[in-house]
Amino acid sequence: MNAPPLLTRGQEFALAVAAAVVTANAYYIHPIIGDVAQHFEVSDARIGLVPALNQLALAVGILLLLPLGDRFSNKRLTILFAAGQTVSLALMTFSAGFAGFVAGSTLLGFFTIAPYLLPAYASKRVAPERLGQVTALLTAGVIFGILVARVGAGVVAEVYGWRAVYWIATGLMLAVTIALPWLMQSGERSDVRTPYLALVFSVFPLIRQHREILLSGAIQGLNFAQFIALWLALALYLTSPQMGYGTDDVGYLAAIAAVSIFSTPRLGRWSDRVGPRTARLVFALVQLAGISLFWFLSSNIWWLLIPLVLVNTVGPGIDVTGRMTFLSLQPDLRTRLTTIYVVLMFIGGGLGSLAATWVYDTYGWGGTCVLLAGMSVLLTCLAAVSRRFGR
Repeated sequence: MNAPPLLTRGQEFALAVAAAVVTANAYYIHPIIGDVAQHFEVSDARIGLVPALNQLALAVGILLLLPLGDRFSNKRLTILFAAGQTVSLALMTFSAGFAGFVAGSTLLGFFTIAPYLLPAYASKRVAPERLGQVTALLTAGVIFGILVARVGAGVVAEVYGWRAVYWIATGLMLAVTIALPWLMQSGERSDVRTPYLALVFSVFPLIRQHREILLSGAIQGLNFAQFIALWLALALYLTSPQMGYGTDDVGYLAAIAAVSIFSTPRLGRWSDRVGPRTARLVFALVQLAGISLFWFLSSNIWWLLIPLVLVNTVGPGIDVTGRMTFLSLQPDLRTRLTTIYVVLMFIGGGLGSLAATWVYDTYGWGGTCVLLAGMSVLLTCLAAVSRRFGR
């Protein structure tokens, strides 16, 4: 495979911005999930189908589409999938019924491949000693997109209604789709000539050859399930009659994720020094401490800031260190290894969405806290086991 030119710092930041926009689409629903449920007159448990099917469709899309990144131009694939996201958002925007809205969200998930092509794309265009830093930069872009989506959606929905959120999202995706041809370098070449089905199925032998990818994927699946479960249940809890807050308050609270935009690049550099597996265990322990505090501090929105700061500081670091365990391997394997990792991640996200809304609808916020604590304990145990691979 011919080595492409290295990215400039400006190109790295431009890709991080693009990653922010294409990632944001799945997270607008978080603060407004209660409003959407009321509009379509569905229960808290049933509205969980929207984020759940989005995440599960994303897992399927990644399994079927992301391996193409090892054969075809990442630039062309990214543009194509971004266009698919734009069409899906338009369907959500114009849907008159719940079934159409769910269909658009599910289709959106299937085409949300660009954020997971970009790290593999960038990893082939940075010096090895900067891999952790650039991976963390792209992760920070993703975090920024999630932050803006959740804060902005809450504020916009409170003033203009939840459907205005998707009008804005569709416009942003249209702009990014038009800009991507100028943001990404051409000239990428691959020696892989494997037929499509063989390329897709070639993912499975890699699991046998690189078994740690299953462990890293499972850890991130639990990490992402916690994230989704926390924010969906928190939005329902805070906007319930018991608490009485608006969607804008949920959005403002989500702004606490801004801490991770500044902490994640630093955590990435620290992980470069101490090793990803050791760093991941430290992050998991800090996250467990934060999760444990939700039970005690949830009666007051200001006290909630304490565990939210802890969780949002280290949660993205778990993802960065998980990716570092395989993005240092052969360049022609990285996209397919990313496929395995991200499929497991979004299976976790889908199951976390279903579990969170069902548990909240059945057992309330207290039951959600127990669910989050159980997932965090399991994640920490797996992170401890994973240190063996680094010895």
